[in-house]
Amino acid sequence: QVQLVESGGGLVQPGGSLRLSCAASGSFTGIYAMNWYRQTPGNQRELVATITHVGNTDYADSVKGRFIISINNARNAWYLQMNSLKPEDTAVYYCNVFNFWGQGTLVTVSS
Repeated sequence: QVQLVESGGGLVQPGGSLRLSCAASGSFTGIYAMNWYRQTPGNQRELVATITHVGNTDYADSVKGRFIISINNARNAWYLQMNSLKPEDTAVYYCNVFNFWGQGTLVTVSS
């Protein structure tokens, strides 16, 4: 059973930056994508960013140009660099790969 542990959430002012990390307890083989989702109360979980095992990336339109997803060389950790944060980025952020999910980390953007 793979466990995903997230870190890096917190409170930040609008325009600020945060970096989320997701560490996996195991490694992966084959073709896969590592993802970041976010969710606000009463809403469905939204895919924010994706990176494949070969490093191809994709982003939700709402975060393009502001967020950067990356992966480490061992392919067992991935990150979300969030810049120019806006209040509407406030959410619980989850990392995901296959059917494994992290516990979520709260990001609050507020002055």
